[in-house]
Amino acid sequence: MSVAFRREGDDEHLEPKFELPIPPGPNRVTARGLALISAKLAELEALIPTLTDETALKSARREHRYWSTRQSSAQLMPRPDGSKVAFGCTVTLRMGGRERTITLVGDDEADPPAGLLSFTAPLARAIADAEVGEVLDFAGKPDAIAIVTIEVSED
Repeated sequence: MSVAFRREGDDEHLEPKFELPIPPGPNRVTARGLALISAKLAELEALIPTLTDETALKSARREHRYWSTRQSSAQLMPRPDGSKVAFGCTVTLRMGGRERTITLVGDDEADPPAGLLSFTAPLARAIADAEVGEVLDFAGKPDAIAIVTIEVSED
């Protein structure tokens, strides 16, 4: 029988499982972000010994490798002074006639609907190093963003 007609098993036709993608660039984190990574690792380390389903176990181990890598590469950033927009600052800005408050955080901590924006996002890069009162161009539009306030949380 020709090799073309032989089928070893169903596993050869399954979608391959790849590692979770690591965001490019430095892994900058806030103190909160580092705590979230540690909590996620602890949760996975407690979960893995309890899993009996092979698919769930593989998925949990893959996720554990991701978070272990993120923890080992984490760069805890110093607390900003608040004089300029920097990693860890909470910024109120006016854009399109509306005020919006965002906090610049690391990739794993980012949650845009909650106002946590990754420092690698285009908006974050556009306002980096700006000062209160400064008006900035964004997305090809002149004077699209006005920096209203810059705050630094106490944690």
